[in-house]
This record gives sequence, C-alpha cells and structure tokens, in this order.
Amino acid sequence: MKLILAISLILCTINIAEAENTKNIVNKKLETATFAGGCFWCMQYAFDNIKGVISTTVGYTGGTKKNPTYEEVSSGATGHAEAIEIIFDPSQVSYEKLLEFFWKNINPTQLNKQFADEGTQYRTAIFYHTEEQKKQAIASKDNLAKSGKFDKLIVTEIVPASLFYNAEEYHQKYYQKNSLSYKTYHFGSGREQYLKKIWGGESKIMNPENKSKKYSKPSDEELKKRLTPLQYEVSRQCSTEKPFNNAYWNNKREGIYVDIVSGEPLFSSKDKFDSGTGWPSFTKPLEQENILTKEDRSYSIIRTEVRSKHGDSHLGHLFNDGPTTTGLRYCINSASLRFIPKEDLEKEGYGEYKKLFEK
Repeated sequence: MKLILAISLILCTINIAEAENTKNIVNKKLETATFAGGCFWCMQYAFDNIKGVISTTVGYTGGTKKNPTYEEVSSGATGHAEAIEIIFDPSQVSYEKLLEFFWKNINPTQLNKQFADEGTQYRTAIFYHTEEQKKQAIASKDNLAKSGKFDKLIVTEIVPASLFYNAEEYHQKYYQKNSLSYKTYHFGSGREQYLKKIWGGESKIMNPENKSKKYSKPSDEELKKRLTPLQYEVSRQCSTEKPFNNAYWNNKREGIYVDIVSGEPLFSSKDKFDSGTGWPSFTKPLEQENILTKEDRSYSIIRTEVRSKHGDSHLGHLFNDGPTTTGLRYCINSASLRFIPKEDLEKEGYGEYKKLFEK
C-alpha cells in the first residue's frame, strides 16, 4: 500500500511544470503579451491584479546582447528595455483590454524615459507577437491619440516581439518581497501622482489590494489551536496529504474552495476535474490575484508550488498537463482548503459568487 501511495505521489509531482515559472506553459488557449512601461517593478505590480492574467515575468527585451544582466541593461548599452511578459487567458481578458490597461499605467508622451527613470532602457513599447496583436496595438494607439487625453505626441513604439530574458530573481514580484522599498520608490518617482491626475480611478495601479483586502493570516498560535494537525502540517509546513484519502478529492458538490487559513476565495467547483491523482484538481483559479507561484526544488526535481497570497498557505503544485481548456492542473491539498457549498455562499459572506451557479 505504501508503494502504491508513493507511486501516486510521484505521478502527481514528476511533471516538471515550469523550469522558469509559467513562462514555459505551452497551450494554444493561452496567449502572451509583452509591454515595456519604464520600471518593470511597477508594471508587474499593476498587471498582477487583472483577472485572466495567469502569470507575469519581468525581464529584458528589444536589445542585442544575449543574456544581459540588470547592470548591463541599466547602462543603456545593450539596447534592451525593461519589460513585462504576460501569460493570459483570452477567454477571461482580451488583448484589447490589456492594451487599455497598459496605456493607463504609463506616460506615453515621454521619449526614452518614464517619470524619474531616464534612458532607452525605460522607453515605452508594445512588443506584438502576432499580426492581430499588431493591428490591435496600432488601433489602440490611434484611439488614444484622438482621445484628447494628451496634448503631446504619443511616442510609444509598436515593434515585433524579440527574445525575452528573465530578470534576476530578486526583481520578480519586487513589490511583494520589498513592499516598503517599492512603495517609497513608486511614490517618489511621480508615477502615482501622474496617473491619478490623468486617469483618476480608472488606473487600478493605485489599489493593489482590490477586493481581497479583507483577508489576512492569523497568528501562528491561533492557527495551531484552530487547525487540525494535518491542516497545519500541510498549509504551514508544506507537507502533502495522502491521495484518495482526503476531504475533497472526490467532492462533486457545487460551490467554492477558500483558503483554510485566511478564507480568501481560491477555486470553484466549475473548474474542478478528476485528474486521477487522488487530490482535488482545478483548471484555473477562481481569483487569480489570490494565487502565487514559486519554484520548488524539493525532492531534487523542479516544480511550481502554489500558495495563497494573503494566507501564505502551501496549497499544492501547478502542472501543465491539464485539460485542453487551459492546459493547466492545479493539484491542491484538501487540507489547505475549506469548501463552501453554493447554498451557503450568502451566509458565509461570499454572496458575490452565487451567480456562478445560477442557471
């Protein structure tokens, strides 16, 4: 029996999901967008809050040197721009909407500069991946120019996408890793004040917490009292529960799954499927902004760990062998989840999700 369980665990984890995070997900249903908008910390901060954005990676593109470092790009000698690569689900958010959001988070009239940062590495640009993206980008730029929002020429480039090099790890999700430093920079650069002046509340960059603001992680002492030993071991210590012997692997009821620690909404029964692994599996998150991923090198293999944003709970792992709807498989531990059936959504405080189950 132990051998069977071990084999099941290996089958769930042996797939090397993302050697470089979700950038390597290959599925025709997902698309890629690449934008340069000055400081890539700020662009990632903004785009991470959009429903339908599966992942974001900051890096360098549009230059001549192979595998450039941050120091080399910052010198302006390589020709690269600081940029963000976005993997998105077009069934949830269109490329046109991403373009609108891009314009609302930059100053498109500044040449080789963005706010306090100067140099070609801080130029604004749209790097299109298809002819359709090119067409939409040109139309979007033309519409912006005609809108009367700006009294200067729109200088943002629209150019073909080229090799994208991931920035160093410490730059990824910098606004999370060094939030105080980021907030100081963001305000001091003048970006925040400018966007408020031009767009008012239309730029979501001013409210990164959005609707998940009410969720937080209780103290460790409280969690030890509230959680079962297994729930604590899985969510706080990155353990894995037994397959086919957990609360939700075969749960077929309609409802949503929330973080056992914080209560933040994570997955919906609408996106749950039988993966044959013995753990709850989902094709996509219910709220993408509540999901974080990170590289996991435990057990001498590379996997992508899935964690909750506000509860910082270990949830499971992400693989790219899911159904054709997204190509993704979120393999999640039941012990990290609490299931709320559709009939209890209102009284549990999740009434906004009732519409998901209305026929």
